[in-house]
Amino acid sequence: MASHSATQRHRHTIEALKVHGHATVSKLSAELGVSEVTIRKDLQALENLNLLVRTHGGAVLMDHYLYDLPFDEKSRVRVEEKKRIGRRAAELVTDGSTMIMNAGSTTVQVARHMRGRKNLTIATNALYVAVELVTNLDVEVLVLGGILHPTTAATVGPEAENMLKQHAFDYLFLAGDGFDLEHGITTTNVLEAHLSQAMIRAARTKVAVMDSTKFGRRGLTRVCTAREVDMAITDDGVPADIKSGLEALGLEFLIA
Repeated sequence: MASHSATQRHRHTIEALKVHGHATVSKLSAELGVSEVTIRKDLQALENLNLLVRTHGGAVLMDHYLYDLPFDEKSRVRVEEKKRIGRRAAELVTDGSTMIMNAGSTTVQVARHMRGRKNLTIATNALYVAVELVTNLDVEVLVLGGILHPTTAATVGPEAENMLKQHAFDYLFLAGDGFDLEHGITTTNVLEAHLSQAMIRAARTKVAVMDSTKFGRRGLTRVCTAREVDMAITDDGVPADIKSGLEALGLEFLIA
């Protein structure tokens, strides 16, 4: 593998990030048969192109790069972590609850694990979430109308926001593109951010459902501050300094 060109190494790095969500310098070095110094130079070059963000010991994809993936590809990133997050989120819900789920591959997993709960009412703007719920006869699904976004297969716009004004929900399960101390939850799509803000106003308990690679990342548009979220369900990979900083702001963590 040492004969691979820089372009081939860069392609391998991006593909590894798309599959796993993050990659370490040591692992890339072993996979490509080059020194860690070479990998660090590769990561710097890719960061200069706004394709990834370097982290301590590795890198994660830039939010806009991952966001532009088709949903079926995005749903294959960190699958096991998202399944655990979805299962843990569903454990919060009791029969008769009402909730909102926004668009995201993690909220699809939350919907999938709602089977067995009874007499639920769930509002969503995400077609993939609605499809997961439609075969569950104990769930009433309220699909928010609006303009259909082609990449996420989710509706956005004032029609969806106005529908939420007529209702009050027990829970919001909220996915996003990034979550950091300064900007809170962010996304790369302005219209989706506006709709998520309307969801926050309509729900009593706000639960962020994000795998650990989203923490410390920042998208284009703020959805809400960290103080506006009650709880985050994630995996055990959240950097300790970010986790402690968010907990100091009052955020409760549940590790799936």
